[in-house]
Amino acid sequence: MLHSQDRLRIFCVAAEADSFRDAAARLGMSPQGVTRAVQELEAHYGELLFHRTTRSVHITDFGAELAPRVRACLAQMDAVLAPASPQAASELVGRVRVTAPRSLGRLRVLPALNEVARLHPGILIDIRLSDELADVVDGQIDVGVRMGLFKDNRFVVRRVGSVGFGVYGSRALIKRHGTPERVADLSALPTTGLIDHSTGRPWHWFFSKERRVLPEPFAFVTDDPEAECDAVMSGVAFGQLPDYLAQPHAQAKRLVQVLAADSPPPWDVYVYRPQRGPVPKRVRLVFDAIANALKEDEAPPERA
Repeated sequence: MLHSQDRLRIFCVAAEADSFRDAAARLGMSPQGVTRAVQELEAHYGELLFHRTTRSVHITDFGAELAPRVRACLAQMDAVLAPASPQAASELVGRVRVTAPRSLGRLRVLPALNEVARLHPGILIDIRLSDELADVVDGQIDVGVRMGLFKDNRFVVRRVGSVGFGVYGSRALIKRHGTPERVADLSALPTTGLIDHSTGRPWHWFFSKERRVLPEPFAFVTDDPEAECDAVMSGVAFGQLPDYLAQPHAQAKRLVQVLAADSPPPWDVYVYRPQRGPVPKRVRLVFDAIANALKEDEAPPERA
């Protein structure tokens, strides 16, 4: 069965041909097929497109007026549907939209993206850092990074590593308040709270055996993980921090991990992209660069 676009293409060829037989030869179809397509268009418009006799076919005034408009429309459609040229398809040119958690994005993702931008100046990096989960489909995001559980069949997902969480304090703080030996000891110690943007409430602290604790009242509250880490380093309070923030300071002896035996299982880290057809080379390059940057390479922190 012919589609409307096919009928219009047949009409345009017939309008330039000497006869329907000539049009059929150009199109590689039967004269009856050309006739049927023309008749279906005439029924659609309610107008004759050709005057037909046993000896000749002549386009009508209506047909002559319609033909250039149809050709222009078909040309626009062909341009829109034309595949990228082999050269354009192989070039690393265009925008790549990325979303990632703020601190992990700044510390681990941005350096990788800066290197991509330096090596491939044709790629425009557009990164949005947010601890809120982004809808990469509605938001037109090409590549995303997420921590924690990830079960969504709309995406191509690659697990690239994990992030551990531990309770840390400065040496000065431990000297003043001592080292907590049990999770319950935190209720009598100064602690930090990190606001969950999706709820407006502080995140619970997670521990082994699926324990969750909200060690209020807090001595310091923020919605920025790096500000929380700074407060812990300054000796304001104990805080539960992700390894990618805390470990460099623990290795430099600015922080000490406590309650290590009660640490929760690490959270998986994923790089993902929407499942929406062919993947441009530039998106695949950025996807792989982020995945490589987030591979597990952590060293154990100093523990009290």
